[in-house]
Amino acid sequence: MKKIPREFYTRENTLQIAREILGKVLVVPNENGERVSGKIVEVEAYLGEIDKAAHSFEGRRTERNKITYEIGGKVYVFFIYGMYWQLNFVTNSTEVPHVLLIRAVEPIDGIEIMRERRGKMKDQNLTSGPGKLCLAFGIDRSFNGEDLVGSKIWVENAEEVAANEIETGKRIGIDYAEEFAEMPWRFWIKGNKFVSRK
Repeated sequence: MKKIPREFYTRENTLQIAREILGKVLVVPNENGERVSGKIVEVEAYLGEIDKAAHSFEGRRTERNKITYEIGGKVYVFFIYGMYWQLNFVTNSTEVPHVLLIRAVEPIDGIEIMRERRGKMKDQNLTSGPGKLCLAFGIDRSFNGEDLVGSKIWVENAEEVAANEIETGKRIGIDYAEEFAEMPWRFWIKGNKFVSRK
């Protein structure tokens, strides 16, 4: 499959990018070059300076989130709850800090590697949440700032998910974001068993 070019990520409409990235394939080879991949089945969009749930709300710029101000197609990884990494893709143009949080994927390649990393559990639980998928794919802070058109982590084209197969709803765990907590900016593939929450 063909790697998605930067132009996919640098478009202005991050909500459209969120819809279109569903069904595409996340690839993160392990240290031996073995392919570990999964179909993206759930994402959330965070619209930068206007979005009370975004790290860059009102133009906040810190050591942690500065990568979000770079050109679309970069990787933003941060730590949450003192225990989990979260994988995000920077979208839009330079100085527009929009991101997509990759919430869940459906394993394709390297499932044995994922099982080793995650321990004994149902396969359905391997990658059905943002912290889980980072553990399964070996993603940590070292991925922060990586380029999605590079060779450490990338996304490949796949069959497009039809509009009637996509569901939308409120984002998870952002009750503090006032009216933005209600925005239907979470997108997932209808009926997919790897989606973190229905």
